[in-house]
Amino acid sequence: LADEGKRPEYLVVWAGDENVADTVVPDVKNLPGSLANTTEKVRNALPGPDFMAVVDATQGSPTYGKVVNTATVGPLVENEPHHMQYSWRKGDKIYAGGLYSAATYVFDVSKLPALSLSGISLPSQTLCGSVPDAYWVLNDGTAYGTYMGGPVVPGPCTYTNGEVRTGNGFAGTPGAVVRFGPDGKNLVEAPAATTTAEDPKQCLNMPSLGKPSCANPHGIQVREDLNAMVTSDYAEPRTIILDPVKAPSPYLRRPTVRTWDISDLNHPKVKAVSYLPTGPRSSATDPLHNENRAVMETTVTNLPGHKGAFAMTMQGGAIFYIPDITSDEPVWKEVFDNTAAMKLIDPAVTNGGPSDNGGWLQTSPDDTKLYHAVIGRKPGALGKDDPGTAGGVFTLDISQLVEAGDDFDCSIETKDEIENGGAGADCPSVLGHVAINPGSKASGPHWGALDNLEIGADGFYHETDQPTRVATANYFVARTGLDGDHRVCIVDEADDGSLALDEGFRDENSGQPCINFNRKSWPHGAFGNAKPHSMLFVAADDDIK
Repeated sequence: LADEGKRPEYLVVWAGDENVADTVVPDVKNLPGSLANTTEKVRNALPGPDFMAVVDATQGSPTYGKVVNTATVGPLVENEPHHMQYSWRKGDKIYAGGLYSAATYVFDVSKLPALSLSGISLPSQTLCGSVPDAYWVLNDGTAYGTYMGGPVVPGPCTYTNGEVRTGNGFAGTPGAVVRFGPDGKNLVEAPAATTTAEDPKQCLNMPSLGKPSCANPHGIQVREDLNAMVTSDYAEPRTIILDPVKAPSPYLRRPTVRTWDISDLNHPKVKAVSYLPTGPRSSATDPLHNENRAVMETTVTNLPGHKGAFAMTMQGGAIFYIPDITSDEPVWKEVFDNTAAMKLIDPAVTNGGPSDNGGWLQTSPDDTKLYHAVIGRKPGALGKDDPGTAGGVFTLDISQLVEAGDDFDCSIETKDEIENGGAGADCPSVLGHVAINPGSKASGPHWGALDNLEIGADGFYHETDQPTRVATANYFVARTGLDGDHRVCIVDEADDGSLALDEGFRDENSGQPCINFNRKSWPHGAFGNAKPHSMLFVAADDDIK
């Protein structure tokens, strides 16, 4: 038991070591020119181990916010730790991906604060996919993971179901969905691309493919009771995450969402490829900032009787909805433009949606709220007079929209609806918002996690459908030029839905709110600054019922 007799709860954070390849990106992007402050830029030049950090997240604990343990991974370095699954239940392993290494790590967290590695999948085990992104743990403890990039080697690749797709190589197209065992074994590798060509204009590939495809799955969520899965296509990752110098075509950012039939868990099949609609502020001269551009995340509803799902766009700055993910021909509609929330987070800005760099998207367990984390926009992204925007977290009331089923009315169609929310009675409305790093631009959070655990009268943790805390991480991918301040914060949610930064969750070294991963030493050694990307609230098996 923790001090004062309360059982401990932890925030488990997947983090990468910062090194010179990360810190010099701003200078590389500004070449030709001089490299300024080179000594400072190479302070963490040598690659160090990536790691899972265990942070005390026990409310009321005297060590609240302290890093109590770390577990390193190796021998691979510079994995660029990225996402894990979206939530954790007792008995789940944690599945965590390395964006650059194409490795999936599986951690046992049953005896926290101690961790152990249960397995690892190397690129040689997933030859038809690369650049792993996110995971969804199934009821049997296995997990589906999205591999956003193409086959490790260019050319035809044969998947476990015997199908063949031709790809343009590592970090290219098409990606895959992989089912992993708790030991990291590859059980299934399924193609995200269909057998037919997709829209050649909307689905640009570099190098080009004989059958153009937007199949670069990023977000993934599952409804096993509906035999359905939804994945969102973000971008051909080679030109986004591996090449910070070149400005890629906007048509390498995807406008598509895929719905899957998973009635046979070992043979997941793409059921439909849906192109999100352009919205009222879309422009043929600026397609990168159209509402449907760069579909990063999707999230499903949870309760029996609800079949809907949401999707969001990182560059488009909009949220879309479908009432039934089992439909043979899904029709997605835009139901919210982030401008309506961003003007609350950053009142100085009115045009907050385009290129707002939104990320994490999650429905509440009771399907009444939608949570969204937004980095914000860098100054100049929309032109020389663009001041940029701050970032933060906001929640939407989605209760009426979800309850409306197939007969929902909401659709964003006018300039007024962009700025003030839709005209339909069932359109989502802003319930809570909080700015993170309000004085800065594009320094908000990319990722988040709901605390779905609460202490019961019996002294043990139990799952709850009424979370009151959200953890966030202010980091994207340094080598894209969109880095962050490497802090992990906790946001509290009040009974009325309002949000506020948890001022008590403070860094053990600086004493400032939020946990700073820029520090000299860790429990595993003096390896310097680190990049926290994703996190989960977890308790040891002995402390949860």
